Amino acid sequence: MRIGEIAALVGVTPRAVRHYHQSGLLPEPERRANGYREYGVRDAVVLARIRRLTELGLGLDEVRDVLADDEGRELVEVLEELADDLARQEAVIRERRERLAPLLAEARAGRLPAEGPVSPELAALLAGVGELPGSPMAAKDREILALLDTVVPDAERARLMELMRGAAGSARELYALLDALADVTPDDPRVDEAARALASVLPDGMAVELPEEGSGGLADAFFADLAPAQSAAVRRAIGLARGRGDEGDAGPGRRDPEGKGGSSR
Repeated sequence: MRIGEIAALVGVTPRAVRHYHQSGLLPEPERRANGYREYGVRDAVVLARIRRLTELGLGLDEVRDVLADDEGRELVEVLEELADDLARQEAVIRERRERLAPLLAEARAGRLPAEGPVSPELAALLAGVGELPGSPMAAKDREILALLDTVVPDAERARLMELMRGAAGSARELYALLDALADVTPDDPRVDEAARALASVLPDGMAVELPEEGSGGLADAFFADLAPAQSAAVRRAIGLARGRGDEGDAGPGRRDPEGKGGSSR
């Protein structure tokens, strides 16, 4: 048989046969006087085995080890490893399909957030707030939340979203207060109003864990994206919320979050 004939018989391409020769999987056969390869039944048997092994998912190096093992022990080990790997892939695919199912249902119903796909926890949080197309601050917030939804570990993300759920009911008013600070200076009286409103809905646990400006990374990028008065209001709100959480341990001389003496109230 010539290369085209053996390839057609086994169900592979002549190019694949040549590749198996170059990889050392299929020994080079005798050549005719005219230089063409002459394949026999034994070559077809080996080629068929190579095809079966590669169709199972074995790499060429693994196929080479199996072919070189006369007693079959290598094949057993390779197939066991392959079965374990397929089981892991199956579990991953099952988990992905479970995550995809609710997202697909939301998309078909026209309820998938513009930032989607997102986790069920964030989807529930955004649904509680609703769409606020006229609020630039709301748009920034949704973008940050979508980013955190991706980069924060699953357990931490679920806890974060649960902490934020309590603030969802006041989101419209808070965004309106912060949007109003876009074109004012940090000493505008409305900065204090927005800071107090934001601090009132920040859970104590979240306020303590929020990174401060200057800590690098996402925190600095977040504050840099705000107008000066908005940045001042957010910083002041975090300080007020942290001070509120410290009140139980504070003595008479405690300094407030703004660095002044006395109480923060």
